[in-house]
Amino acid sequence: MPAMANVSPRPVIVGAEVLLARQFAPLAGKRVGLIANQTSLANGSHLADLLKAAPGVTLAAILAPEHGFRGAIEAGASVRHAIDEKTGVPVWSLYGRARKPTPAMLRGIDALLFDVQDIGARFYTYISTLGLAMQAAAAAKIPFIVLDRPNPLGGDYVAGFVLEGSLRSFVGQYPIPIVHGLTVGEIARMIKGEAWLEGLQQLDLEVVKMENWQRTMRWPETQLAWVPTSPNIPTFQSALLYPGIGLVGETNVNEGRGTATPFAVFGAPWLAAPRLMAQLERTPLAGVRFEAASYVPVSIPGVAKRPRFVG
Repeated sequence: MPAMANVSPRPVIVGAEVLLARQFAPLAGKRVGLIANQTSLANGSHLADLLKAAPGVTLAAILAPEHGFRGAIEAGASVRHAIDEKTGVPVWSLYGRARKPTPAMLRGIDALLFDVQDIGARFYTYISTLGLAMQAAAAAKIPFIVLDRPNPLGGDYVAGFVLEGSLRSFVGQYPIPIVHGLTVGEIARMIKGEAWLEGLQQLDLEVVKMENWQRTMRWPETQLAWVPTSPNIPTFQSALLYPGIGLVGETNVNEGRGTATPFAVFGAPWLAAPRLMAQLERTPLAGVRFEAASYVPVSIPGVAKRPRFVG
């Protein structure tokens, strides 16, 4: 892992905290739809709770991406509509039958707010949800506000192939490299400005910028606490490894799901480790070191119920 730069004496203030410091002034008198999950925190409190308590603002709907509003649903599993027990607000699923907010979800909504922590990899689905939600807001003629958050891998680290147009899908919607170096706010501006998706010319897009963030920062330098962005990204280390080994996991191997160290190991019953190690040593990858390992994937409900080669 590359060496970290000196830590700034000032912690990063994320967009949600900037908006909170402004006492949600841009949302005054509005009925708000919030696209959020467990990472949507401001000063240690969940943004949904803060909006519910904010005078002059009505939290009318919560919209949940993959893994759900509380982030407890494993990869690929459908998210269901629900009522949030704490706020009493309806939670609409954006990872079930619908991937884009429907007119029914946005009925009576005056503004759509996006506050979800991305990890900087093209195939992490939160940025796909971002673009589709922008399209829905444009069609409904309501403002779309992105509360910016750091790219955990840094803003000057870009690597991997750019997506080919014929391979576009929900796990790859934009012509960006695998490690894209952008924040969600920057991605939102590029989606609109580069016309990566249709129907956004008239979208009223606002990005609430962070304070004290620098492009050279990786997550530890932000001085922010890591909140697992999904069940198998429990640490920053997982996020750092994910863009590379996430591709490996698309082959017939287990990539650490069902273990305490997802994306830090990979293996399969058919794999001959000594032979593979010898081949990897003949084809060195800069900055990467491999070690032989033996492990048994187990079922972890809510994280990896049926990992590949379980048991």
